[in-house]
Amino acid sequence: MSPKEGPLQFEPPVLWITGGSGLIGRYLADQAQGRWPRCRVLRMGRPAIDLTDFGLITRLFSEDRPSAVLHCAAMSRSPACQADPPRAWLQNVEVTRHLVGLCRDVPFVFFSTDLVFRGDRGGLDETSGPDPVSVYGKTKLAAEEVVRCLDRHLIIRTSLNYGHSSSADRAFNEEMVQAWRSGRTLRLFTDEYRTPIAASETARAVLDLLTIGASGTLHVAGRERLSRWELGGLIAGLHPGLEARIEATSLRDYQGPPRAPDITLDCGKAEVLLGRPMPRFSDWLRESGPGS
Repeated sequence: MSPKEGPLQFEPPVLWITGGSGLIGRYLADQAQGRWPRCRVLRMGRPAIDLTDFGLITRLFSEDRPSAVLHCAAMSRSPACQADPPRAWLQNVEVTRHLVGLCRDVPFVFFSTDLVFRGDRGGLDETSGPDPVSVYGKTKLAAEEVVRCLDRHLIIRTSLNYGHSSSADRAFNEEMVQAWRSGRTLRLFTDEYRTPIAASETARAVLDLLTIGASGTLHVAGRERLSRWELGGLIAGLHPGLEARIEATSLRDYQGPPRAPDITLDCGKAEVLLGRPMPRFSDWLRESGPGS
């Protein structure tokens, strides 16, 4: 059943959201609480809870008895993962492995990334073969394989998420604004493409998919293929009071760790289940405004 076909019946009494104070986790927690007022929504993770303290997590799981776990927490900044692969493996793979071991009998939603793909071509659907070029992408792909041992799993691959985090530095738009406020000029690729989406839309889609019992691997991202340069222009337009300086550059001139040129996602499978198209990012931004 898709959400458009009837009332949503699923209402978990206790919901764990790891990374609940991060970007997607914050929107998930807020929307889940609004959707299921009687549900106890627990935001698991920093600063209060160290997910690598496996003994603590096992004890809390036994006490809380969550009826579903949404695992958003990750070491998600790609440069930090490149600089410290063992820590990235611990945070992204071993933490996931431990949670999977606890969730044999409850739905488990895992948030992955478009960076599991090499990026030689776009329009990637769930049958496309992953081949990550970054440490971050490799750890997320390894974690996906761990999650697939669960019968009741849902792997969500998403792209760049727009939004507002409690720390004001988790979303790509927040990083851009911080750079401009510090007087930096952003050099943005005209030939690196993603399918950005608002974190609020990601959260809404995932909660709908959880409600209807969706499983397997699904792509949840925007419908619009945008370059980093085009994204920069859109975000700059939201902040006319800032001196938002952007400079066009090309991957051909880039020297640094490997980057994936085109990892745009095809979300057709999720759209069928949801009964609605995913939004085009520029349309959503124009209709919703910068504060959304």
